[in-house]
Amino acid sequence: MSTTPATARMVELSGAEALWLVEGSRLGRLVLVQRELAVVRPAGHALEYGRLVVRTPVQGAAVPTTATYQVDEVREASGTGWTVNVTGPADIVTDPHEVAHHRRTLTGWTHGPHDTILRIQPRTVTGFRLTGRADS
Repeated sequence: MSTTPATARMVELSGAEALWLVEGSRLGRLVLVQRELAVVRPAGHALEYGRLVVRTPVQGAAVPTTATYQVDEVREASGTGWTVNVTGPADIVTDPHEVAHHRRTLTGWTHGPHDTILRIQPRTVTGFRLTGRADS
């Protein structure tokens, strides 16, 4: 009796499911372009009122008007999990009370001028579930 080996697949997620996965996680990566090169920085995030609030060690001047944020959870041993990209207009949060709140509640790696709080309005949300079985 032979068995068919499990085939890893990527199954596209709906935008709602992708945002639900992002909301349930705390850490991701901000992707931006600096000096014509893609730069990826770790960041903490929260989804609030339909917008993604991100705390990242990127100087405010380096934040573009449109940003991409990537979140995933992949289990290497099984090759299962998910990955989501959120892209949209980005603006730096400048209200001192909001900034203080997010610095208290979001994970950060640095403090001071390199610790920026920004808000991304999701316009494009893409995601995939990674499965280890062909029948999923």
